[in-house]
Amino acid sequence: MPSQINNYHQFLNPKNIKMTVFLKANWENIIMVNYEIEPEILLPYLPNGVTLDLYDGKAYVSLVGFMFKNTKIFGVPIPYLGTFEEINLRFYVKRREGNTIKRGVVFINETIPYRVVAWMANKLYKEHYTVVPTRHFIHQMGEKQQVKFEWLLNRRWNHILVEANTAAKKMVAKSLEEFIYEHYYGYTKVSENYTEEYRLQHPSWEVNEVYNYDIRCDFSSMYGADFSVLNETKPTAVFIAKGSSVKVDWKRTPLKMKNETG
Repeated sequence: MPSQINNYHQFLNPKNIKMTVFLKANWENIIMVNYEIEPEILLPYLPNGVTLDLYDGKAYVSLVGFMFKNTKIFGVPIPYLGTFEEINLRFYVKRREGNTIKRGVVFINETIPYRVVAWMANKLYKEHYTVVPTRHFIHQMGEKQQVKFEWLLNRRWNHILVEANTAAKKMVAKSLEEFIYEHYYGYTKVSENYTEEYRLQHPSWEVNEVYNYDIRCDFSSMYGADFSVLNETKPTAVFIAKGSSVKVDWKRTPLKMKNETG
């Protein structure tokens, strides 16, 4: 495996990159644990060139857990390491471009179990990946399913657990579910004055009705003191989507403009 990883280092030299799709993978069992949050908490993390995207006048952050499967970088499978769990915390933003409103997400942190995968994402995409041990449990019985994602932090296993129906349905138009899932751009705060925009490609996902959940997350240790309030906050809603194949474009659009706060 070391020789294959070294080959990746050479392959991923930006001078050698000529393709348009950076990453292709299957994202499955996408759990979104959604919390209302004071907008002021998010402002220090807001990249230049975007504004907070609100739903019914409220700002949200989502604790997300899902399976990354069959991952390919520029069309090449990642040897041995292409399937893994991801846990992230994200919030929602928008940017007006002419008559178009682009809705996207900003990641506070993304956590996966493999160092080399995190290294590639951080180096090539200037992302904020960290590495901790993770594991998952997925069980279906008839019309019900249980999905659990776990990550080890400070010698304690944190988790997101959802019990849901297996029957999938389309999201209701203009619902909170649709707001949370239907964001197709990512924005990375590279520095205080520099932002990069990238596009995600996937169909609209179907969702499953959640009838029970359990969340154990040390938000302050995982994401910093700014998010410690979530330790005492009940989720507004918890969703799970079936998922699909996803593509992330290689093209990055640089944004160099002042923050707006509306």
